Amino acid sequence: MLRRAARTGGLALAVFVFFCLAQTAQAQPHGRGMFVTVLQTPQVLSGRKEISRVVETAGQDRVKTLFVQIYRANQAWFPSKVGDPSPYERCLKSAGQDPLALLIEQAHAAGIQVHAWVNLLSLANNKNAPLLKKYGCDILTRNLKKKTSLEDYRIDNQYFLEPGDPRVREELALLVDEILDRYPALDGIQFDYIRYPDKNPAYGFTRINVDRFKKATGCTTVAEKSPQWQAWKRRQVTELLALLVKKVRAKRPDMQVSATGCAPYVRASQEAFQEWPSWLESGLVDFVTVMTYSADANEFARYLADARKRVSDPGKLNFAVGAYVLGIAPATFRRQMRACEDTGAGECVIFHYGSLLDHPPLREQL
Repeated sequence: MLRRAARTGGLALAVFVFFCLAQTAQAQPHGRGMFVTVLQTPQVLSGRKEISRVVETAGQDRVKTLFVQIYRANQAWFPSKVGDPSPYERCLKSAGQDPLALLIEQAHAAGIQVHAWVNLLSLANNKNAPLLKKYGCDILTRNLKKKTSLEDYRIDNQYFLEPGDPRVREELALLVDEILDRYPALDGIQFDYIRYPDKNPAYGFTRINVDRFKKATGCTTVAEKSPQWQAWKRRQVTELLALLVKKVRAKRPDMQVSATGCAPYVRASQEAFQEWPSWLESGLVDFVTVMTYSADANEFARYLADARKRVSDPGKLNFAVGAYVLGIAPATFRRQMRACEDTGAGECVIFHYGSLLDHPPLREQL
């Protein structure tokens, strides 16, 4: 009788403990991330006060990962020979020490991860980009229209590097090396703008890329709608990503590696030529942040559903919520965050920190 009571009591205790653990698990906040861009004013990396402020804000808003932009338009917010280091030098002078290292230190003390966010193939509108000065327009992707000046290469107000150019790959691999060597405490690196321009996607017609295509396929001509040509362009994007990921894995096997992906998938595949679902399914990257930016609730829901059905593990998906387009719609921002959480995504990533500062009602929804 005593043994039976003991067994019954033990079972009851086990059930009680299981129930408590389950309740605790349910009570845990969903994963949140936040983009921190160099475009906001004042810049986060420009001084100690701003660095402390972003870490404090992230802690208050239950953000567990900061995606901090440190490379954009061939400009670097860290010591670099590939990118123009003048932004880093200005921030170093005002902060008194390496600003990203300081941010990592403070974030880790608060239990927050820091991932370097790097814009790879876009030079934005930087006509003085060091890579342009070094190689000229030959490294910019292009369509078949006649080019007589640098302006003719501009796509959607940006200049795009050609992912199929070996020189571009070599320079970006060196850039990744610089980041890895400089910041051993960094938790992850997110590769952004790793794609072709997706506005009127008739690009890729650089001399080197076309020559490589002909040599690899045996084709003597290149037709824009050719399945072989389109498959080639997808391969160039994936090969570039694979090269950079290999670099990271060799030096920092503990580091999380991710990429951003366009939404919906048809845009990613047919216009940007990035096959981000296969990057996840093959294990090439640890997760993808899908750029599900929309002020329309129904469109946002479609983006989530479309991405979710493309992969087997929703935990490998992050969804970006466009706070920058929802400044006057805090209720919609709240609904989008909740819809994101309901998908089982790895993290719901707020784009971006500056939008929260500019629109306090958005923060109240968090």
